[in-house]
Order: sequence, then C-alpha cells, then structure tokens
Amino acid sequence: MLSRAAAIRRGAAVAFSTVSEKAETGLYGFDVLRTAKGFRRFVDDAIERSDELVAHVAGLPSPPEIVRAMDEISNTVCSVIDSAELCRNTHPDREFVEEADKASMRIYEHLQYLNTNTTLYNSILKAEGESFLLTEEARRAATTLRIDFEKGGIHLPEDKLERVNQLNLEIAQLGRKFSENVMNKPGFVDVYPASRVPRNLRHHFKSVYRFNSGSFEKQSNQFSTAKQKGLRIVTDSENLSSALRCISDEEVRKQVYIVGNSEPRENIGVLNELIDARDELAKIMGCKSYAEFAIRPNMAASADVVMSFLGDLSNIVRHKADEEFKAIQDFKRRICCEKSADLEPWDEDFFIGMMKSSLNNLDASIITKYFPLSQCLKGLNVLVESLFGATFHQIPMRDGESWHPDVIKLSLCHPDEGDLGFMYLDLYSRKGKYPGCAHFAVQGGRRSSDSKYQLPIIALVCNFSNSSGITARLNHGDVETLFHEFGHALHSLLSRTEYQHFSGTRVALDVAEIPSNIFECYAWDYRVLKTFALDETTGDAIPEKLVKALNASRNMFPATELQRQIFYSIMDLTLFGEQASKPMDTISTVADLRRKHTSWKCAAGTHWHTRFNHLINYGAGYYSYLYARCFATTIWQEICQEDPLSRSAGSAIRDKFLRYGGSKDPSSLLKDFAGDAIIRNSGGGIIPDISSLCKEIGL
Repeated sequence: MLSRAAAIRRGAAVAFSTVSEKAETGLYGFDVLRTAKGFRRFVDDAIERSDELVAHVAGLPSPPEIVRAMDEISNTVCSVIDSAELCRNTHPDREFVEEADKASMRIYEHLQYLNTNTTLYNSILKAEGESFLLTEEARRAATTLRIDFEKGGIHLPEDKLERVNQLNLEIAQLGRKFSENVMNKPGFVDVYPASRVPRNLRHHFKSVYRFNSGSFEKQSNQFSTAKQKGLRIVTDSENLSSALRCISDEEVRKQVYIVGNSEPRENIGVLNELIDARDELAKIMGCKSYAEFAIRPNMAASADVVMSFLGDLSNIVRHKADEEFKAIQDFKRRICCEKSADLEPWDEDFFIGMMKSSLNNLDASIITKYFPLSQCLKGLNVLVESLFGATFHQIPMRDGESWHPDVIKLSLCHPDEGDLGFMYLDLYSRKGKYPGCAHFAVQGGRRSSDSKYQLPIIALVCNFSNSSGITARLNHGDVETLFHEFGHALHSLLSRTEYQHFSGTRVALDVAEIPSNIFECYAWDYRVLKTFALDETTGDAIPEKLVKALNASRNMFPATELQRQIFYSIMDLTLFGEQASKPMDTISTVADLRRKHTSWKCAAGTHWHTRFNHLINYGAGYYSYLYARCFATTIWQEICQEDPLSRSAGSAIRDKFLRYGGSKDPSSLLKDFAGDAIIRNSGGGIIPDISSLCKEIGL
C-alpha cells in the first residue's frame, strides 16, 4: 500500500502536469537554509546586505535609486521574516522551529534599527520632495515608506523614540506568546463512555480509559473493577468545530464548548498586557487609541468611521437575526419535545447544521464524494486556465527545499509570459503545525533590474484531515476555505509591481481580503463546480440540484453569520479603542458586546476571545473582513456573476485589481475596477456600499 506522502504526490501528479527540477538546495530554495542553524547565517547576511544598502543611500543617489535601494532593503529583510514565519508555523523539526524563532526576533530587532535610521528617513524625504523625478509607483513608494518610518516614531524626541522601540518589541513578543499559547494549550475534555461520540468522529480523538468500581466478589475476596473506554477531545479549533456540529449529546457539547472557550487562561493576562502596550504606543504617537493609530493609514481613516459603519450594519441586521434565532429555538423545542427549552451557545452549530441538512436533504457523505482533494486541486487549475489562460505545473523539489513529505510545489505558467510565480502546497493537518488555513509569503515580486523580474513565491497552508490517505475528501466548507486562501495566493502570484513593498497582499488592510472573498463566490457557483467536482467512482459531475441545495443551506441563516462578523469587528475595535480603565476586564466587556450585538447569550466565565488570533494579526483591523465582503459582493454581482469563468471576467480581475498589489490608491483602484458606486464617503473616511450585500442576504 502507498504511504500517505506518496499518495499525495500521486494525487497531485493527476491534478497537475509535471516538469523536471535540479540538484540540492536549502529550505524554500535558499541555499543558506540547508540546516536549521542556517537561519543564523540568513540573518547575518541580511544585516550585512542591508547595511551596505544603507551606506549607499547615505551617499544621496538620485531619487529613483533611493527608492529602489530602500525597496531592496525591504526585500532583504522580508525574505528572512517571511521564511522564518512559515518555518515557525509548519516545520516538523523542533530545531528548525527554534532557530526560525530566534532568527525572527533578531531580524525584528534589526528592522527596528532600520525603521529609526535617520539617514534612511532623510533620504526618503529627499526622494519624496523631488517626486517629479519619480514614476507614479515610485512616488507612492516614497510616500508609503515615509509614513512607515513615522509610524515607527522616527520623528519623535529621542526618549519617546526609545520607548516606542521598546513597545514595538514588547508587542511582537506578546503576540507570539498569545499565538503559541493558542497552539500549545488547547484544553481537552474526556468523554465517557466513547459511545456518546458519533462513530464517524471517534477516529479523530484519542482513546482513554478509566476503572469503575464494581461489586465485592466473595470468591476472590476483592472488589472487581471494569475498564471503561472513553475519548479525549482536544479542544483545538478543528475538533471544537466538529464536536459542536456533530455531537447530539447536549451535555457533551456543553462541556466541550465551555472548555474550548476557556483556554488558554494564560492569554487573559497576555491580552491585557498587549492592550496596554498598544494603547501606550498610540498615545505616544499622538492618537487617542490604538484603533485610531492602526486605522488612520487605511481607507476608513478613523475608528469612528468604522464604528459608525458597524453600528449601522448591526441595527440593520438585528431584526432578521432575531427571527433566525427564534426559528432555531423553535426547532430545538420540537426536536427535544421541550416547549420551554432555551437555546444555548453550544446549540448553535448543532441545530443550524441539523436544520440545514433536514430542510435541504443534504448528506455529508454524498457531498464529500464529489470533492476528493485531487479534483479540488484540478479546480484551482480550471480557475487560472479559464480566467487567465495560465496553468499550474508540479515541480519536483530539490533536496532540502521541502519541510515535509506531504508538501508539493507548483509553478504558475502562462504560454506568452512564462512562469508567473511559485506556490508550495502544505494541505494536511499534523501535530505542531499552524492550526488553521493561511497564505504565507516567502518572496515578494519586484523589478530587480531592467531585464529581470523577481518572481513571487508563496505557501498555501491548510489543515485538512489526513485520515483518508489517497481518497482524502473535502466537505464543501473545506472547498470554500481552499478557494478563499487561493484568492490570497493569486493576489501574490499575479501582482506585477515594481517594488516588493507593494507585492501581492502588501496592501491597505481594507482591501487585503477582497480577492479571497471573490474566490469564495466561485466555490458556490454550479458553473464552476461542475468543471471539477466529479464523483470519484463514476466520474459524474456534481448535480445542479445538489449545488442548489448547498446554496439554499448557505442562505438559511445569513443574518446570524453577518451579525457574528459585526460582533467580532466591534469587539476588536473596543478592545483596542479608548481605554476607560486599566486593566480592562476583557471577559465582561466581550460578554456585554455579545449580548448587545448578537441574539445569543454568553456562557458565564468563558473567554473565547483569548484564542482569537486575529486580535494579534489584525488588531483593530478585523472590520476589514466586512469591508472586503461588501466590496467583493459588489464585484461578483457586477463583473463575475454573468459568466464567472470568462476571460473577460479574468482580465478585469487581473488587469484592474490583482496586478497592482498595493501600488495604487485603493479607493481609485476599486472605482476603476467596479465603478464609483462601490465606495461611499463618510465622516472623512471611506466605507463600502452595502446594497449588494443586503441584496445577497435578503435585507
């Protein structure tokens, strides 16, 4: 029988054509990373090269040379930061992870030195002051770099600048600690007997045993004991979701929910420290809150603009969300034959799932047979070929390049343009790996010389169940997640910016999630799904009736889902907003916001927000998911929906949006892409038009 790694490679070979590769190298193709300790040399080399470039900039070359040299510094440092981040989150070898961790902190400290280097700051001021000598993109690069310097406090007195540096380092360390606690301290619940967990879920959980005291046996003059089998449900995000969705025993769901949303306790203190550090940083920078500091460079421009937008949306959705809540509660009462049964937080996923399945006649085992992983990978090829005339080819990796046998490498190739970029796929769950799905940059695209373009390299990381080996199947939610992350990947692979500072997803936060949300729409369209969602035994395409049922299921509780996203966004802005008292009681604050902005009650004592990693990565920026959903819904309805796989839709997506990365003003980019009506001015900032979103969810 094939090993799972061999099975994955064989499945990929079916999905993608292959080309040959050469000799040996280091991790991600960096020769210096042939061993874990190579990260030390990687940092040394980056520091040495950036110091050379600083010396060059100090000689005050022409404005275009200043901008180019500054971007090369950014490229040099980011290659270490990005590689270390990917390694820390995915590498199975602890030595590599630990060395990447050390490298990350060392290069971050050097970045702080660069961000407070007055020679570089004065040079970029010179370049910006002589912007008539620069191209439009170079002018934007100069301005963006100057703003980045000032966000680091370079314009402040020396004592304040030193404190800003300390705070930035402290914030980075707290963020890492928060994320590590989420990964390493998920909590667990032991369930006895094992029969309380559905049979089809049991293989996900570890068996545990206990001895029950029995009766006294006269013959042996001893008590007999019975060994009882149970299951340990480790309450990481994936197991928690599965358990709450599929376990009918309400007491088990309650235990799993409470434990899963009460760990890691250590992050209560970590989050309080993070809130205080970010608040102090913002005050030093002249802002009333960290939310104000974080949002000021974005399209929204101020926290007040965003909070007003979210408050209005919360009010709009409330009535429909309350109606949906009552429908779920009535359903529970009918199923449980209890006329006064309350709807609890641990009921939401279970009864919503049951209602969707029963009313739309959805059977998970039937759905998944149309989505074997190899076919879903073919689906990615269908998208790039139909939309952009490009294809993925699998590249056998050189010795030392990969970090796990499951990983495959693809090149995105265009018949006229050649290779457009490279993508690693690391799709299966394993111990110690980043627990969610994410897009990681390895190398940004940029013009490295008049005749040469540095191609982007990215990694698409998922955590699909690995228990099925060659016949691994995805549920439709997994397919949507894959397409979401693929949208980010395409943003990186298809951008063609002069400077890596603008490559791919290096954009204003308000627009970063637009491509991912657009490509989620593709995962729900029958015309797209029928091209690759084939029954793995008969080869028949997924029936249109089944796709309609999936969409009907999706559209059953849209206000509830939207309300949840509004709540997350308001919570994020509140935690990093103006601080009335210190330390903030985040548990009661979040509970109050949940009661105010959702139809659901809060389980006493739980603190799910202490495992909400977006507070680290998107601090005061989670609202951008809602912005992006509004923008993407408009783009889908106006540009893609009529013929989603047409070359004209692909040309619009690529040539009017993806190719620019962060090199154009985002509001101008959106208006050029989808028309002036896609955005609205509000209170000195920009908010999305919500009419397309309201149309989609029936508001």
